[in-house]
Amino acid sequence: MSFFSSPIPRLRFGLALLLAAAAIALLSWAAMREAERRGQRTDAVQAGEQLRLHGDALQALIERYRALPAVLALDPDIRAALTADSVDAALAERLNRKLEHVNGAAATSTLTLLDRNGLAVAASNWGQPESNVGNNYRFRPYFQRAMARGSGDFYALGVTTAVPGYFLSEAVRADDGAPIGVVVVKVVLRPLEQAWSELPEQVFVSDAHGVIFLSGHTGWRYRDLRPLAPTVRSELARTRQYGEVPLQLLDYRVVEEMGGGVRKARLPGVGEVIWVSQALPRQGWTMHLLRSTRASVAFGRTVAGAVAASLLAAALLGLAMLQRRRLAQLRERSRIELERLVEHHTAELRSAQDGLVQAAHAADYGESPSLQHLPQGVCVVDADLNLVAWNRRYIELFKFPPGFIHVGRPIADVFRYNARRGLLGPGPIEEAIARRLNHLRSGKPHMHERERSDGSVIEIRGNPLPDGGFVTSYADITAYKDAARDLRSLADTLERRIEERTHDLAEAKQEAERANRSKTRFVAAAVHDLLQPLNAARMFASALRGRLHDAASQEVADSVESALAAQDAILNSLLDISRLESGALETRVRDFALGPLLEALAREFGIIASAYGLRLDWVATHALVRSDEALLRRILQNFLSNAIRYTPRGRILLGCRRDGDRLRIEVHDTGRGIPEAQQQEIFEEFRRLDGDVARERGAGLGLAIVDRIARLLDHRIGLRSAVGRGSVFSVTVPLMGTAPTAPASVQAAAEATDDSLLAGCRVWCIDDDVRVCEATRTLLQRWGCQVELAAGADSALAAAQTGAAPEILLLDVLLGDVTGPELYPQLARQWGSEPPVILVTAERDQTLRDHARASGWGFLSKPVRPPALRALMTQIRLRNGR
Repeated sequence: MSFFSSPIPRLRFGLALLLAAAAIALLSWAAMREAERRGQRTDAVQAGEQLRLHGDALQALIERYRALPAVLALDPDIRAALTADSVDAALAERLNRKLEHVNGAAATSTLTLLDRNGLAVAASNWGQPESNVGNNYRFRPYFQRAMARGSGDFYALGVTTAVPGYFLSEAVRADDGAPIGVVVVKVVLRPLEQAWSELPEQVFVSDAHGVIFLSGHTGWRYRDLRPLAPTVRSELARTRQYGEVPLQLLDYRVVEEMGGGVRKARLPGVGEVIWVSQALPRQGWTMHLLRSTRASVAFGRTVAGAVAASLLAAALLGLAMLQRRRLAQLRERSRIELERLVEHHTAELRSAQDGLVQAAHAADYGESPSLQHLPQGVCVVDADLNLVAWNRRYIELFKFPPGFIHVGRPIADVFRYNARRGLLGPGPIEEAIARRLNHLRSGKPHMHERERSDGSVIEIRGNPLPDGGFVTSYADITAYKDAARDLRSLADTLERRIEERTHDLAEAKQEAERANRSKTRFVAAAVHDLLQPLNAARMFASALRGRLHDAASQEVADSVESALAAQDAILNSLLDISRLESGALETRVRDFALGPLLEALAREFGIIASAYGLRLDWVATHALVRSDEALLRRILQNFLSNAIRYTPRGRILLGCRRDGDRLRIEVHDTGRGIPEAQQQEIFEEFRRLDGDVARERGAGLGLAIVDRIARLLDHRIGLRSAVGRGSVFSVTVPLMGTAPTAPASVQAAAEATDDSLLAGCRVWCIDDDVRVCEATRTLLQRWGCQVELAAGADSALAAAQTGAAPEILLLDVLLGDVTGPELYPQLARQWGSEPPVILVTAERDQTLRDHARASGWGFLSKPVRPPALRALMTQIRLRNGR
């Protein structure tokens, strides 16, 4: 009868498919969203670190030029020109050329000298059409701040050149300390913007009003991040900070506030980005970095695809098994089975969901107060190479002793003191000092970096003074160097992580698909077809043993039957792997003597080992352990079969060691060993050790079954291995004491048929496999039974006659188009009676067992053990009074 003959089961099946599809879609979406959120949080942390490095680089660039106007403010010619009533043409030309010379050495944009009224009296660009000379800059904030506070800074478009830059100013003071003018250096930051434009992220800087003035994206320059108040616009117009450039709002929309100064936004033409901001308090600016979320979205979709593929494979596997069972079940049993499978898959999905579930004594000489605010160490020498000015940072940087540095001290003494401390590098000291003195006398500007023994990096810049003196600045750029190195390392790490993540996900997806395909083939092939010939082989072996009389031949027959029994256990292990995964496998934990189990295993696998030229030894034990004997046997069978498979020569040892209140059962071999990198992988499904040593290729499920059984029994699996020396697999079980010594059991040497209780018993065997029928007939006849029929369902219906029912009916379940339970009522009607039935099947279905129990039938699983069959038939015949 078809399972879907009525609309209700068909509706339930469709609803189950719909729920499974919805659950797969929901879990895939949830996995994608979680992967996206985790990826975006990681991107935000990395973007914050990258932004910090960009900020440090910007600050280092600005600080590199901050000392220049302060040093020029000490120049005698500049002070003389500003204190004079008027500047004649000769003095003006001398000042212009001096500023031009210094500007070329310092590699800045322009140097300008302003008098006390803001009028430019000299400039480094005096010979160019856009010269600053003659222009009044008193409206600029950098002039006003320098006159009021001694120094100032300001970012703006150039009034005459229209080139934007960062202006650093320093007041020039008279002998009484009053400001008489300002020296201004303009630093152009366009190269920094050009470097930002080559980055995959968007980097820009906004001022205190939210106006973007530095950006790697030219279209975003002079855009507002927020609407400007009328007073702000008036202030910008008064200072002419951005000239006549129109300021427009940047088009963006905040999607989500992620906390910690991080938000997610969407911009036209860019898409969704992670927006990270960092304040630059010294300038009053804010630095921003935008990183696209495309990588995290792609990662989330990849994860969702992998999850969906895995769940879909599991769902398809379940549907395939359901379809196979549907052909062999009645309507009511199929409905119950469908409900159980739906509940099982719902639990798996819920479990998967759960699973899914960071300038010294005077104003102009000695330790000059006008140099104290500089972060660099500065020292000034005159034309005679004697010290005339320095700042406190210079003393701190080189850790000079008190009183060592004073006005008039030869710079050669300072060099010699540093050389004795190893600060001038390797080589003769006097040669190093002479080389530096000659460099100062030459009057050539220089710049180089020196790494000190403590790992710090000092940037040394020297510039000649017009009167023959020399000014040298020493800047600790260790942080800048570290930041640049970290920035490069971070970029390389990000690219490598993306490549590794994409590669790993692709490999994981392929591996999961291969595993699911192999598992499907494995289950389909092992359900029925493999058990039928094995069942026949065991029956033939049992029948053969009964016809042999000499001990040697019977020992060979016993070995054959033991080998078949071992294959039976292995096949059962393979069939039960699905039950291990679902948690449906029942365990029968009890206390039992370990010795007989080890003896049986040693006998079974000793014959196999001998066939390959190996020797298998075992150590007897009287230990009493607590475990499931059948499941523990499967673990040790896998250990022994692997040892034989991967040991080309030598011996194998089976034994046990006491480990506190537990017992460790070990299997030693002298094989090739297992590399440490593979010692975890071999416990995964479909994993094998490849190579020429293996005598045969298994399906790669043995150790995976061992791992699952051990977890089910709460046993610990151990592995020690050295390549080229062998391996030791172990399982640790609870030790309960010592088993009492029992006399050796003696197997009956003969199974006589003349006094058998089955002699003359009329038996029918109905099976669709001819080999099984022949094997059963041979075995039953050896027991003295009259086998009237051993054939399939059609032959049975044709031979059944009224009053000719057998005493016992051996009935298979799958008989082609009909099942055994469906065939039995038809036969009973033709016989006119209902003889006892023993249901023989390869199906692992609890419903069949329940049906047999309710009908009063016997039940045996294929492959059938002959002693079990004989005992059950004898019991049935005695119960019926025969």
